[in-house]
Amino acid sequence: MAKKKADSAEKPKAAAASNGHQPRLKLRFRDEILPKLQKEFGFENVMAVPKIEKISLNIGLGEASRNFKLLEAAQEELAAIAGQWATITRAKKSIAAFKLRENTPIGCRVTLRGDRMWEFLDRLITTALPRVRDFRGVSNKSFDGRGNYTLGIREHSIFPEVDTNKVEASKGLNVTIVTTANTDEQAHFMLRELGMPFMAR
Repeated sequence: MAKKKADSAEKPKAAAASNGHQPRLKLRFRDEILPKLQKEFGFENVMAVPKIEKISLNIGLGEASRNFKLLEAAQEELAAIAGQWATITRAKKSIAAFKLRENTPIGCRVTLRGDRMWEFLDRLITTALPRVRDFRGVSNKSFDGRGNYTLGIREHSIFPEVDTNKVEASKGLNVTIVTTANTDEQAHFMLRELGMPFMAR
């Protein structure tokens, strides 16, 4: 039975691969933004131009150790947002002040690469962020000094894939965009060109 489920789960992937579909944002990066990056920063070799390597999504739940149903719900909701099953994260060490024991479930996460990464980024920029109440743009200061960007989202329900009728509690979501950029300036330029709605400086 498990083998049949696994086989059926692979069919949509195979179908998607066979029709030659490529994410819109991926094609735009290749055809428009990559040449801009090469010109802006003077890269002689196109292989040296910064690219997005992966996107990590993480939901942290301090209550997970006391309410496993909340963790299961978060795992399912994150999987719906990402289009890929999320794994449970566990505490690496015990912290007495928080009544936390080592290996206790504390949240869930998923890492996206390839086409799923591009499709998620497109939905984040064009669909989810505009649904944030009183949205004025994302911070310019959330880079880590090595070309990676982390965005904190207060309510995961801004993603239309989440069925708000079934959500018992609003959950925060961290989105980390890992790039191959050497500097934050390069990463900022790349994300801005991809459509990331940064606040006016």
